[in-house]
Amino acid sequence: MDPRSEVLLRQAGLFTGKLLLAGLPADDLLGQLPGASGWSWHAGDHQALQARFSGRCTFGVEPPAVGFDTAVLFLPKSRELTDYLLQALASRLVGRLLYLVGEKRAGVERAAKQLAPFGETRKLDSARHCQLWQVRVEHSPQPPELSKLAQRFSLELADGPLQVVSLPGVFSHGRLDRGTQLLLAHLDDLPSGRLLDFGCGAGVIGASLQRRYPDSEVCLLDVDAFAAESSRMTLAANWLQAEVISGDGIDAAPHECAAIISNPPFHQGVHTHYTASENLLQRAASHLRPGGELRLVANAFLKYPPLIEAHLGRCETLASADGFRIYRARRTS
Repeated sequence: MDPRSEVLLRQAGLFTGKLLLAGLPADDLLGQLPGASGWSWHAGDHQALQARFSGRCTFGVEPPAVGFDTAVLFLPKSRELTDYLLQALASRLVGRLLYLVGEKRAGVERAAKQLAPFGETRKLDSARHCQLWQVRVEHSPQPPELSKLAQRFSLELADGPLQVVSLPGVFSHGRLDRGTQLLLAHLDDLPSGRLLDFGCGAGVIGASLQRRYPDSEVCLLDVDAFAAESSRMTLAANWLQAEVISGDGIDAAPHECAAIISNPPFHQGVHTHYTASENLLQRAASHLRPGGELRLVANAFLKYPPLIEAHLGRCETLASADGFRIYRARRTS
């Protein structure tokens, strides 16, 4: 059981009736709180919850339409995303209770100050290195418009400017990270056919590929609903069309790809996770056609080449700069 869920269950008497758990972990909390429903924006968590508690969890970037009398927000990493989520929930809870739960090292005590605009806040519990906060919503905000919270910026690329739309919580929100910048400069000579942008974030790589290779089918994949929505907005801002998939890792990707291009993620919340990236390297071959190519950017300290060569083929280093490297490997059979 997630420690945040354990803290809630210490106060289980508070969480009866129509309760919404926003950003909940994929544990047994819904089983312990039979009147609760979930709202997730992580495709992997949602898939696991649906498998165990079918019909009790929704997925997306907006609160579910179903009514709820109380809500708990599990603190996300981004302060901007926390603001959006709290406002979205508080706008539906005038006169009722909104809770925030999170790990101390994730900054829950600081984040609790974001409850203050809605009413008087109270700390209810501190255990398992987590805290639980409560506010009765006396000052209900207007429902936030997610599109108005997006940050927009333009990238000057060789084939013209690319407009990027980034939503709160998305990787490298509002700016171009150095790894993606290096990868953008090394997208030449990709094989024709289906191109996959794995871990698409705001859609910078996927949109660039669709514009650069207009005869190829481009797919963009990310585990995060806000990233997928950002990618759709970036594509639309550049008058481009491509398939955007919300899915948990490379297993959600289409097969028979001509190339997989990625700035793969290795952070989740305050923790460091390499699972998604390592699964990509281990299973890329099953999603590539024979002769298909994996091309990615990674921090130079990550020991990816041996893993790539063990599961795919000879790994080349195409470029190295600013602590990043561009790797390329082809499926040999």
